[in-house]
Amino acid sequence: MPTLVWDYLHEYRDEHDDIIDAVETVFSSGRLVLGRSVSSFEAEFADYHGVSHCVGVDNGTNAIRLALQAMGIGKGDEVITVSNTAAPTVVAIDAVGATPVFVDVDPDTYLMDVEQVEAAITPRTRCLLPVHLYGQCVDMAPLQRLADKHDLLILEDCAQAHGARHHGRVAGSMGTAAAFSFYPTKVLGAYGDGGATITDDPSIDANLRRHRYYGMEKRYYVVETPGHNCRLDEVQAEILRRKLRRLDTYVKNRQAVADRYVEALSDTELVLPTTAEGNTHVYYVYVVRHPRRDDILEALQAYDIQLNISYPWPVHTMTGFAHLGYTEGSLPVTESVAKEIFSLPMYPSLPRETQEKVIDALRSVLAAL
Repeated sequence: MPTLVWDYLHEYRDEHDDIIDAVETVFSSGRLVLGRSVSSFEAEFADYHGVSHCVGVDNGTNAIRLALQAMGIGKGDEVITVSNTAAPTVVAIDAVGATPVFVDVDPDTYLMDVEQVEAAITPRTRCLLPVHLYGQCVDMAPLQRLADKHDLLILEDCAQAHGARHHGRVAGSMGTAAAFSFYPTKVLGAYGDGGATITDDPSIDANLRRHRYYGMEKRYYVVETPGHNCRLDEVQAEILRRKLRRLDTYVKNRQAVADRYVEALSDTELVLPTTAEGNTHVYYVYVVRHPRRDDILEALQAYDIQLNISYPWPVHTMTGFAHLGYTEGSLPVTESVAKEIFSLPMYPSLPRETQEKVIDALRSVLAAL
């Protein structure tokens, strides 16, 4: 069986009894949709982040989309974000009718280059959408100063940063609202799809709850404003409740894997991840960089090792977003990074022997280049 960047089976064997108990808890509860498991998870997830409100939804894309809608962002508005991100970040902006505006990324961390944001602000700008990418946070203090100066909202994309901290503050607690994905690969992952949006703003919370449930509020079949069907599933919510209690342990285990990569690969030509000042990195993915990336990935096939690239095609280069008018060279750092980065295996239950296999193969391949 090939070595992959992610595998949940070791973790499932370790947590099997608790996961099965979570399913049994829901199935025997008498309530399968928007019941106690969803409401309890929402309260516990909000408490973990030190905010007042959490609304569980069906996936991370809708967590962003509904957050934008709940904040009143739509047609004619602009949202500043990055192109070095998973496509759903931008798909969600487009889905509400707003226009994504891209700034380049920092060449060391690959996060939003906050110094470029003010030049991108126009009279149509309504929201700044920093992506806490790969497991660490964007520099939020200068971003908040810009938001205050220009009367803008901030929506944090935390899909890859569960449990990450920035100068002691947990990712998701620093903006107007924050969106999370619980896709199985995430630092806090479900056994299927799931997402959530958190906020301290009671009006945004109320809007989110309407939008995720057809636009209904007080009575079934009474639509206050047109909405969607985006509910977090009860089973996934109960599994997430159990896994939330282990989140900090997952983070520590990921950090231990990262430490081993540093120990074993820091003397090679690979560029290893840089942690920005004030950040606690949770290593959703362990992204390295090399100018001969494609040759390395091809050579690793002989060792039965299959690695991923996060991400090979910046969003502004995709056909689906050609209408935005970005051309090759528009975001030079983003485009350069996309040609050289790739991800090593990273998950909290990664066996030591599997990591050693990858390290040994990488060192052999690099020596032969």
